[in-house]
Amino acid sequence: MSLMMDRDRVPTRWAADRNSHRRRRVELSSKPAECLRVALVNNMPDSALEDTEVQFFGLLDAAAEDLPVHIDLYSLPNIPRGERAQQHLDRFYSGIENLWNSRFDGVIMTGAEPRKPDLRDEPYWSALTDVFDWAERNTSSTILSCLAAHAGVLYADGVTRHAKADKLFGVFAESKARDHALTHRAASAMPFPHSRWNEVRENDLTACGYVVLTKSAEAGVNLFAKKRSKSLFVHFQGHPEYGARTLLKEYRRDIVRFLRGERGTYPSMPQGYFDADSVRALTAFRSAALHDPREQRLAEFPEAAVADKLKHAWLSSATRIYRNWLKYMAARKGDAPALAPPLARAARVSWTRSAKAV
Repeated sequence: MSLMMDRDRVPTRWAADRNSHRRRRVELSSKPAECLRVALVNNMPDSALEDTEVQFFGLLDAAAEDLPVHIDLYSLPNIPRGERAQQHLDRFYSGIENLWNSRFDGVIMTGAEPRKPDLRDEPYWSALTDVFDWAERNTSSTILSCLAAHAGVLYADGVTRHAKADKLFGVFAESKARDHALTHRAASAMPFPHSRWNEVRENDLTACGYVVLTKSAEAGVNLFAKKRSKSLFVHFQGHPEYGARTLLKEYRRDIVRFLRGERGTYPSMPQGYFDADSVRALTAFRSAALHDPREQRLAEFPEAAVADKLKHAWLSSATRIYRNWLKYMAARKGDAPALAPPLARAARVSWTRSAKAV
């Protein structure tokens, strides 16, 4: 059983289908001494909070294979929450203050919905940077996703993000920019989903010592990395954790906001994601919605027909990169005498044979 959580901390949606044919069962017993410990700091807004859990659990479970991984859940304070989401956090998440006297092999931090033009003005900025400082000293590696990646480079190196004219939204073909342990055995070209209004740029990153690992002409840089103190910081501008239908759900959410009058323009369709028949159906719905923008129009949205045709085209590449990340941490855990074989020995041999030093 590769993916583990404490018995009383397994979120309901994941526990309900842990015996699914698509997932290994989550082990509910206490964690073995030799497992990898990963903290997931989930800061997504209420509407995406539980979906994000399931996406990362699924990706980590697929990537772990024979490596036992124990996950603990955290979230930053001062993020606005509704009653239901707060109850979920209270039941399944630990307070961020519990991190300070803990050591994890790795931490994954998601973004949060930005409300200020300058990230440093967000109410959670202080807690966010405290986690960055803690992670440098107490993890082997840290993954920062989307807005968290932008916050990380801003805090560490003053790299600012730039607003885009329109939302970068869809699945984009990326190339491997260079050989690196994190992309070992990954395809030279791989698709990844993106959903963002801002970007950090390659020239700014490389000038500050970041190593760019994947990029595309349309979406720019996705994966980049830099060592900080004891921790390898890994940054994604995109979302390798997304499920096959996540972009569709986001597109529908933005359409709902338009029909309710919460946004002034109809959202752009995600690129490189739908097949030709789905594009035609969604374009027809767009024309009808623009002609008569009422929330009742949602009854005509062709969600079921479109969803059945979607492909999880980035799953294998995402799994490979996360597998390499777990192996990186397992190899470093092998340097500690408390780690029992065979995890430490097997991971260390595999890492040193297959990858260049970071």
